[in-house]
Amino acid sequence: MIEIRPLEADEWALWRSLRLAALREAPDAFTSRYEDWASASEARWRQRLSGWLNLVAALDGEHVGMVGCGAGDPAPVVSLWVAPRARGRGVGDALVAAVVAWAAPRSVELGVAAGNDRARALYLRHGFVEVGGGRLVRAGARAGG
Repeated sequence: MIEIRPLEADEWALWRSLRLAALREAPDAFTSRYEDWASASEARWRQRLSGWLNLVAALDGEHVGMVGCGAGDPAPVVSLWVAPRARGRGVGDALVAAVVAWAAPRSVELGVAAGNDRARALYLRHGFVEVGGGRLVRAGARAGG
C-alpha cells in the first residue's frame, strides 16, 4: 500500500535521509549535489522545508520517495525521487498526482535532466507537456473547465 503525506519542519531528519539517498543514487537527475547537502546544518534542512509542500511516500510502511512543490503559479516541483526498490510500483504516480491536486487550480512546472526518460514518461502520463530546455508544464484546472 502507498501512503503519501506532508512533512513538517520538525521531520527534517526524514527529509534529509531521503534527499541524501536521492542525491547519492541519481546525482545526474538533480541540480543540487550530495556534497552541497551532506554536512548541512539542521537549520538549513528546516529552512528548506519551510514555505514548501513537502511530501513523503511510504510503500508498505517504508519511506521510499519524496517531492517538494512551491506556491507560485506555475508551482515549481522539485526533488521528486523514488527509491529503486519501489520504482514501477505506482509511487512516482502517487507523488505526482498529489502535487498536481495540491497545486490546483494553478499550473505546475518542473525540469527533467537530459536522458532521464523514465521521469519524462512519468510526467507526460500526468498531462505535462514539454516547453523546451528540459522544462515540462501541466496546465492547471480552470474554473468552469
